[in-house]
Parts: sequence; structure tokens; C-alpha cells
Amino acid sequence: MAAATDFDVVILNGRVMDPETKLDAIRNVGIKDGVIGLITSKEIKGKETIDATGLVVAPGFIDGHQHCLEPYAYRLMVRDGRTTIMDLEIGAPGNQVADFYKKMEGNAPLNIGVAVAHEFARAEVLDGFKKWKYLHTPDAVQSRVKEGWSKTRPTLAQGNEILKIVDEGLRQGGIGIGSTVGYMRDGVSSREIFELQRLAGQYGRQTGMHFRNTPGNDVEETMGIQEMLANAAALGSPGIAFHFNNPGYGMVHELMVRMRQRGYNVWGEIYPYRAGSTALNAVFLEPDVWVEKLGNKYEETIMDVETGEFYTRRSRADMIKKEPTRLIVMYKMPEEAILDWIKMPGVAIGSDGMPLIPDDGLKWETPYEELPNAHPRFSGSFAKVFRMARENNIPLMQAVSMSSYNYAKPLGDMGLKAMQLRGRMQVGMVADITLFNPETITDNATYEKGTRPSSGIPHVIVNGIVVMKDEEPLKRFDAGQPIRFEPQKKGRFKPLDAEHWTKKFYVLPKEEDFGGASHLGCCDFKQKGEHPH
Repeated sequence: MAAATDFDVVILNGRVMDPETKLDAIRNVGIKDGVIGLITSKEIKGKETIDATGLVVAPGFIDGHQHCLEPYAYRLMVRDGRTTIMDLEIGAPGNQVADFYKKMEGNAPLNIGVAVAHEFARAEVLDGFKKWKYLHTPDAVQSRVKEGWSKTRPTLAQGNEILKIVDEGLRQGGIGIGSTVGYMRDGVSSREIFELQRLAGQYGRQTGMHFRNTPGNDVEETMGIQEMLANAAALGSPGIAFHFNNPGYGMVHELMVRMRQRGYNVWGEIYPYRAGSTALNAVFLEPDVWVEKLGNKYEETIMDVETGEFYTRRSRADMIKKEPTRLIVMYKMPEEAILDWIKMPGVAIGSDGMPLIPDDGLKWETPYEELPNAHPRFSGSFAKVFRMARENNIPLMQAVSMSSYNYAKPLGDMGLKAMQLRGRMQVGMVADITLFNPETITDNATYEKGTRPSSGIPHVIVNGIVVMKDEEPLKRFDAGQPIRFEPQKKGRFKPLDAEHWTKKFYVLPKEEDFGGASHLGCCDFKQKGEHPH
């Protein structure tokens, strides 16, 4: 144990809250070599001192669903108390995961990680599209105009190629698989999703889904998550339900709670807003798919992020011809539902922050007021949870758990070492720490200006390095670390063969023919002259 004067940073007189052990007490915290070395009521000293009187000392906030991992976003993330941002819903192209981590090394004040993108693999195989503007966010105009990736059923050979690309990303250390199947519900068969989850399970990693029928009504939403959960149960593969804060959320939450009670590693996340955000040409924004089917009106539902004006059916069709992936906000849930979500045990916060458009010339130093508009979840998701908990008498420990432990615990349970050491205020844990005032922590971002920074969070520490002091983010790009698995020497995917699937699960004359791994069903990828019967 470090001596009383041997710490790099000490935090004095703060209310230390640990969601795992339920510690909630005034303590002093000593940090040494990036790790929490001591939590004590006794006096301690260090090279740098933070007076935390009146502040909560909590595990650093973990955002597992942030699509914008660029420097211009870092200050806003830190201002919202986030110490780790990961894109687990889309992620990076499978063959570029290693390049992504190399690019990020030593270039961020936060910890950063990515999953492997199912969407990207489909776009590469079905559209021949490889020129991503970023490694983590699709420059999707060309791909989504052609729509091969979203509407085409792959042949068996194409399906094998898609899975091979995803497997390479897992081999390179990607944090599971991200699948936006809700955007490609017509092109992705149930078998393709099953094989995707099987592949993730072979590495012991999760598949995270914007599941098939999101957004939908309370029947469709539940059925969409049941696809993922049934596969997870059959395969023993972890799973994440992204932003299940849509109709049917109560049933979805109960399903996951009951599965966790039976030992399955499945969990979900919400963002605390009644509106979502996506591209204008998303398949579920068609009137007969979602908007008018649920009794909504374009004039009250789909709003342009840049102009603040609502679309009609005609104006949406006209804009799609000009700018198909233009960002919109879609109003879909009553405001009072947010309180239900924040009361759900085991649920994590994921912001679903989207890139800022246009982004030309944006840098770390770009003033907040000069940043393009965005959905307020980009900047304020975590502070809003704490504000709403305060205003509605929801236990503070619940909000602390949602913001940190509820993402760290399931990721750690599947073997991600970086998350086994985060999300907790305990000796020996990595010193990712967020200090906030429980009486004043507030989100300031609005739909009119989504890049206003949160307030009431004066200090943030990442890997033992102070990256924000007195609400002023510091350009400590040496602080952040990669959140990833160690690269494997070999991939684990074996090409699928329709005939092997039949032999594995049907009674055949020769028992010796039953061997081999289970593979693809004969009628699930579209096959050209490959049907076994």
C-alpha cells in the first residue's frame, strides 16, 4: 500500500459511492500509477489535491453507444462526466479494427473502444463499398442510396464473406459485434442474425443490436428483442439491447431481468429523451412502416436537426433525393416514460450520440457555440439522468449504477479485462473517476442547441490523470486507453455449408455423417444453385 504522502492525486472529503459494494460515505481517495490505491477516512496527502467537499466521487461514466469518437466531441463528453466512450452498436469495419486502435492510441483524453460492424461488412460485400470517411462512422451516402446492404439477401457465398470480415474484426480485438438490423430488416434473415450471434459467442463476446423492429409498437418491439434473446439463450452468447426506450419497454426489461436471473449475460440501455435521431432515409421512417402506422403525424414527428422544421411526406421525399442521410429528430415517446426508464435496475445509459454534420474544420478547440446542432443526447445524456433522479426522488445510487457499473459489469463478465477494473470505486480499480455536485449537476443541451455542455461536474479523472478541473477540460491526450480484447493469432469462423446443417440436425441413414460443426440452414441465405435437396 502506498504511503500517506506517496499518491499522485488525492481526493479529499468527497462522498464516495460504489455501486457494486454499495459504499456511500465520506472518504478520502488516494490514486497512484493510475489506480485507486486507498479509500480511507484517515488523512492522506499527494502531489495533486482535489477538495471534493460537497461532491460525489463516482466511477467514471461509461457510454457504450457513442458514434462520434472525434476530437471535437471529447470536451463535451468530459463535460458530461464520461470517461469511456465506445461504439458498440455500429463500430468499425472488420478489417480496420486494428488500424482504428492504432489511430486512437495516445490521441484522446478518454478511453475509447469499438465493436465490429455488421452493417459495414454487408455494405462492403453487397455494395462493394469500402471508402469510409471515418473508421467508426459510415460515410453512408453512397451505400444507403444503393441500399444493397440494407435490402439484399446475400447468397451463401456472400454470407460467408460477410461473416469472414466480421470474424477478422473479432480476431483483431473488437468488442463483440454491432448490428443495426433495424435498418436492414428486409435484407437480414433470422439465420444471418443467428450465425452472427454464434460467431460472437465463439469468442465469448456480445452481439449488440438495434433490434429488428425498432422502432415499432409494443408488439413489434418485444418480438424484435425476443429474436436476440432466444439466440443468446440457445447459443450461450452475451447480448445488448440498444436503446429499448420505445413502446413495449416494460416487457423488454422484464425479459432481460428474468434471463439474468437464470444466468444469461444480457442487458440493455436507454437514453433519457423522448425523441430519437437518425438519417432521413431510415427504412422505418416510411409512413406505412412506423410513423403513420402508430397514429403519428409527420408534422409532429420528424424534425430536421439543422433547421428545426418538421417534415411532411412530400418534403421528406424531396429532401431524400438531395440529401438522403440528413440528420433528423423523431418524437416517439411521452415525456413521462423517461422516469420509468431511469427506475429500471440493471439498465445502462448509452447516449447514441451521432456525428456532427457538417464537420469540416471542427477541432478540440472549436467553441461550443460554433459546433453544428445535434440531438441533446450527444452532450447531456448523463447529466440529465442525474438531474431527473434528483427532481423525482430516484435514489442517487441507481443513477450512479446506470452511468457506470451497469455497462462495466456485463462487459467484464464476458472477459473484457478493461471493464473488470472500471465502473467501481474500490481499491485496485483503475482510477476513472467523475466528481459531481448532486444538487447542481444539470444537462444544458436542448433540441434547439444540442451541443451546450453539461454543468455541475467540476472534475474528471481518466486513468489517474486529471482531464478536467473546475469544469475546464484539459488537453491530456495521453490519458485515454484503448478498450479492446487482445488480438488473436487465428480467426474462429468456419465457412458455412448448407448440407452440413441438414446432416447435423436431421435423422440420416449413416450416423458417421453427423459430424462437423453446426452450420447454415439450407434456405436462409439466398442461394444460387446451392440448394441441397
